[in-house]
Amino acid sequence: MPQTGACPSQPTERPATDAGRVVVRRFMTGDPVSEITALLHRAYAGQTAMGLRPLAGRQDDKTTLDRVLNSECYLALLPREDATERIVGVILFKEHERVAFPDFFLRPDVAHFAMFGVEPGLQGMGIGRLLLEKCEERAREVGATELALSMAEPDEALRTYYEKRGYRFVCHWQWPYTNYRSCILSKRVG
Repeated sequence: MPQTGACPSQPTERPATDAGRVVVRRFMTGDPVSEITALLHRAYAGQTAMGLRPLAGRQDDKTTLDRVLNSECYLALLPREDATERIVGVILFKEHERVAFPDFFLRPDVAHFAMFGVEPGLQGMGIGRLLLEKCEERAREVGATELALSMAEPDEALRTYYEKRGYRFVCHWQWPYTNYRSCILSKRVG
């Protein structure tokens, strides 16, 4: 049934009731970096409101592009009725940074992911699960038996999210560009 006040001649996007319509694929040249940056700012707004300064929540388009190009970047895309796609999630697999990594990330049996964000209004619909599953699949393909991540220690809800998915605490870490201590979590995938 059409919504009251909807204009039938304009394309509309219906929210996904599950992740069935979402496509996960690698970043491609021409994908709108500014949309990825804006999505990350929205996805990390809760941590920013807590007084935290996660890089993904404040990075500019140049930093987003640099991070995307120095990793395997996967996008979650939701098709619209007008045949375009909306970026609704992002994750980096095996990001290469110009800063020191936790020793755990450097182990040959460990892969890691970063810059994980899902459109806030679509969280809880399986989009994040699809992105995490893609990283778990890639970890196995590259011979890793562990998939690790770094998360803001003060964000207890986020830690609960990961623990429910089988991640466990490994160690603490301090990144040079954040104002909080991070928790390194990992999950067996091999």
